[in-house]
Amino acid sequence: MEDQSQDTRYAPPQAHVEDVVQPGGAQSGELASRGRRFLAAMLDGGISIAAIWLLAKFTPINLWEDDGLGLWVPRPADAAAGIVLYLVLHGYLLVTRGQTIGKALFRIRIARPDGTQAQIGRILGLRDSPMFVMSIWPLLGPIYMLVDCLFIFRASRRCLHDQIADTVVLQA
Repeated sequence: MEDQSQDTRYAPPQAHVEDVVQPGGAQSGELASRGRRFLAAMLDGGISIAAIWLLAKFTPINLWEDDGLGLWVPRPADAAAGIVLYLVLHGYLLVTRGQTIGKALFRIRIARPDGTQAQIGRILGLRDSPMFVMSIWPLLGPIYMLVDCLFIFRASRRCLHDQIADTVVLQA
């Protein structure tokens, strides 16, 4: 009779998996630091807040107006206005250089892991669209963005949106 305790057919896999930087990343450019990415994102946020304030002050568009609908009611019109504002502010730089205003000022850029420029379809369609979709719901959007940002603390320094779009942020 065969010893059943040595039967490895039903044993769990024994592979060791680590979070590693994509091959070719070091050859194609240096990854942007977490600090620079954070400061660039904060600057982009500040610019957006200023633009929303200007819209509310000088036009009938007020994205901060409390409509009393609560946190679970979708607001596609507000999300669409936010997308348009994002494209007006950052569209040209995203298309031509893979940068937002903040990324340009902090000299970092969105790229593919091999260092080539990420195409606008990849940036908007894969990298930014999950955030745009989640922003329709006032409560789920911030939760998604928090989880997305926390991914940067892995060794690869890639946020969730970088993983989805297969992009990295490099020094420009």
